[in-house]
Amino acid sequence: MRITSELICQAADQLNGFVGFNRKTARYIVRFSEDSFGMDVADDAIIPASEFVWASGDGSTMTLKRELIRVLLEQNIDDRINITEPLRVYMCREDVPEITARRSLVQPG
Repeated sequence: MRITSELICQAADQLNGFVGFNRKTARYIVRFSEDSFGMDVADDAIIPASEFVWASGDGSTMTLKRELIRVLLEQNIDDRINITEPLRVYMCREDVPEITARRSLVQPG
């Protein structure tokens, strides 16, 4: 199967779980519901994993950041947060620039 940037972006959008910054340990942590963080992560610091890996770029573009995907990979829970083969390929291809894409929310019809 040929891995395209479109497949990589789709894989990033299918990530599960929530990411929050733990101020006590100064580390990002991943949980599977917003309620499971407890008092050590501020509500405004909880981000869906599928949004966490994207960084704002110029105007309406965003960049799929390898360093943020690495944070998720370091949790060693790939199957639970749905890290799939296209993201693994993206992480291995350091010779290819990070993907920059125009992203927008699709409103249900």
